Amino acid sequence: MLAFDKSEYLERIQKTKQRMLHEGIEVLLVTDPANMNYLSGYDGWSFYVEQMVVLIIDEDQPFWIGRGMDANGAKATTWLYKENIISYTDDYVDSKEKHPMQFVASILKQMGQGNRVFGVEKGAYYFTALTFEYLQHSLPNAHFKDATSLVNQVRIVKSEQEIAYIKNASRIVELGMNQAIQSIAEGVRECDVVGDIYKSLISGTSEFGGDYPAIVPMLPSGEHTSTPHLTWSDKRYQDNDLVIIELAGCYKRYHSPMARTVSIGPQDEKVNDLSKVVVEGLNAALDVAKPGVTCEEVEDVWRKTIARHGITKDSRIGYSTGLSYPPDWGEHTASLRQGDKTVLEPNMVFHMIPGIWYDDYGIEISESFRVTNQGSEVLADMPRKLIPTSDYYAFRNDAI
Repeated sequence: MLAFDKSEYLERIQKTKQRMLHEGIEVLLVTDPANMNYLSGYDGWSFYVEQMVVLIIDEDQPFWIGRGMDANGAKATTWLYKENIISYTDDYVDSKEKHPMQFVASILKQMGQGNRVFGVEKGAYYFTALTFEYLQHSLPNAHFKDATSLVNQVRIVKSEQEIAYIKNASRIVELGMNQAIQSIAEGVRECDVVGDIYKSLISGTSEFGGDYPAIVPMLPSGEHTSTPHLTWSDKRYQDNDLVIIELAGCYKRYHSPMARTVSIGPQDEKVNDLSKVVVEGLNAALDVAKPGVTCEEVEDVWRKTIARHGITKDSRIGYSTGLSYPPDWGEHTASLRQGDKTVLEPNMVFHMIPGIWYDDYGIEISESFRVTNQGSEVLADMPRKLIPTSDYYAFRNDAI
């Protein structure tokens, strides 16, 4: 079930160890499920309990430590030796008397690691304050450093195989977006549209199926388009509704997000004009994105382009994406915004989503793109405009 050749995992391990040496970290406790997958291949919906991949600077292979019932999942999805897959019993789960990190600490002590410098992903969604408290208490002679983005920074430049998976995800997001636009109509319930979207995203193409995306479809409509992160209800669309669709195709946990705004019937000129400004700024920012340019320089082009129309936006316009698990498909590394001096390199991948939201409406039109040797490569093919549902030309599934 490995998604990559073992040699690629070994290369990732070496790059991660180089960063560990630079940061003075001897033992890295990886709890972000995407980072666990990146280093070991582990892929399971078990991140709601304590689990980790342990990378020790002077050990050739990492260790997976997790719940007993998930150990066979680790054997099925990772490249690790069976003896490097260690599990705790189920009486640790949701216990008031003991905690899985006490088990982890005992294993690390048995390995002779109790006095070393540990890196922990303090900012990871599933690394709780209680988890850290138990680790500190159970490893009193250890020194802890924050390693929240250490593996994430290794991940930011993709391999050719990773790019191939993201391109598969891009074909899937085309299908999902196409289905969403076809399904949205006056009188149709929002939840039914999402049902159609999910079928399309998971079914994928005849050559490859889809995976569950890290974020559910965002589908605000009407006045709710004034905010980006609403999902759906069972209400029915009305004539003249504006609908924002933000979703992602996912293949082997690699994502390709996209947003479009559609219109059920005609809109005021202010809405049409704003959509054109968003597209103009998006195009200008995509044109400048290339190796050697910084993230803030890309955002600067967007900001100056929309400023010519008297429009401002104070939030970021994009972020790096790739391998992810719920609740987010972002990598939590580089952002397209003022002050981010990350230099673009070939095979970095970003979701550029320069949405603009006012008090009673908003517009989102986005693109995922790959940095190439020459510039940027937009990864999905979908009309880049405010899309009227009445005359939208649907892509044929067999053409995608």
